[in-house]
Amino acid sequence: MKEFDEYLSMVNEAIANLRLPSEPSGLYDPIRYTLDCGGKRLRPVLTLAACEAMGKEPMAAIHQAVAIEIFHNFTLLHDDVMDNADVRRGRPTVHKKWNEETAILSGDAMLTTSSMLLGIKAGERLSQAMELFNGTAMNIYEGQQYDMDFEHRLDVKVEEYMEMIRLKTSVLLGCACGMGALMADAPFETQVQFFNYGVNLGLAFQLQDDYLDTYGDPATFGKAIGGDILNDKKTWLLIMALQEDTSGTIKGLIGDNSRPEEKIGTVREIYNKLALPDRIHELIRAYIDTAISCLDHIELMPEARAFFIDLALKSATRNK
Repeated sequence: MKEFDEYLSMVNEAIANLRLPSEPSGLYDPIRYTLDCGGKRLRPVLTLAACEAMGKEPMAAIHQAVAIEIFHNFTLLHDDVMDNADVRRGRPTVHKKWNEETAILSGDAMLTTSSMLLGIKAGERLSQAMELFNGTAMNIYEGQQYDMDFEHRLDVKVEEYMEMIRLKTSVLLGCACGMGALMADAPFETQVQFFNYGVNLGLAFQLQDDYLDTYGDPATFGKAIGGDILNDKKTWLLIMALQEDTSGTIKGLIGDNSRPEEKIGTVREIYNKLALPDRIHELIRAYIDTAISCLDHIELMPEARAFFIDLALKSATRNK
């Protein structure tokens, strides 16, 4: 097994070597801009690592890894339009730098590009790879729809929210892990366990994102803090506060952005009184523990097991 940064270098080199057409520049420049922003590249790294953990060279899954990363970035382009987000990874979002029409069309081109890459050197695994990839994509769209539906509700339950983030965010990490195992010709049950590892890792990852959006350092996190609060986004924190804030203050602030900084401060103060920061971290650790338990059902060399355990533990304490 390699170190995380070694897999990351493989992914970055493959993305740098993508032969995107130069024209029309209005279509392809936003794609280059998006992919040049970097990001954690966690999903493609998981694909390469799972492939190597199952006994194949990681480069056997490089096209599928890059396909998943491009698909992920496609969803971000469209999400930023729907959320009217100004900043992504410390830079203006595509729809702010260009316009909404460009973000939508370039996102569409990224989706097609990812599908094209997925089939390269897939061989007899192509049908299974497409089934996993397309099924995951449909789950993500379902999750996004639930997320939009929640915007108009104040009665969202924690169980509904967890299912939404499982679909919108977590299944793509599961797909990344399962895809790597598939490209290494691992048994189906092993693919399933890798998928489950990724899903639980993804649940912890999204909950940590929720926490960081309210409590993170904007210089490190890469975007302004408090955006979820100002957008009244139904995160685990807000849902719990709506349920437990007997004063009604939280509910009264929904839709009121007349004093944004004051709103962020007031909501954060209520979160603190309800001990929500500590409680969300307890939940994050529970999902990390479940992810690690999935590894017990996979025959892994000690160094491979250590790699996935270390990655899970670091996800629970990351600050960006």
